[in-house]
Amino acid sequence: MIVEGGGIPLAVTLTGGQRHDVTQLMPLIEAIPPVRGRRGRPRRRPEVLYADRAYDYDKYRKLVRAKGIQPEFARRGTEHGSGLGVYRWVVEKAIALLHWFRRLRIRWEIRDDIHEAFLRIGCSIICWRKLKNNSNC
Repeated sequence: MIVEGGGIPLAVTLTGGQRHDVTQLMPLIEAIPPVRGRRGRPRRRPEVLYADRAYDYDKYRKLVRAKGIQPEFARRGTEHGSGLGVYRWVVEKAIALLHWFRRLRIRWEIRDDIHEAFLRIGCSIICWRKLKNNSNC
């Protein structure tokens, strides 16, 4: 899952349980819809990407930079307390919100397409609730 600074999910993918997270980094970035700017300006992606130590590989740093995004990954082999937890808790909060949905807390479906549909519905409900709480209506 990749979220924006306020905790709204931008893109999600479903993988097997024993798959490394970094393998889904580039598909998630590709799945982010471009943000529309002023009229006539080109669409653009987010400027900075925060991630934990699992993503700290030069290969992925280069791939993220090639997309025009500045990678802010915690360094492997350094002490904890890099300060990135200030930003990363937003993702943990979004995952916790998804766990409010009983069907997503524990996977009961055998077919992955059904589980992915429930995952996307859960993300849509999170977006809707955020918009509803922040609207002036």
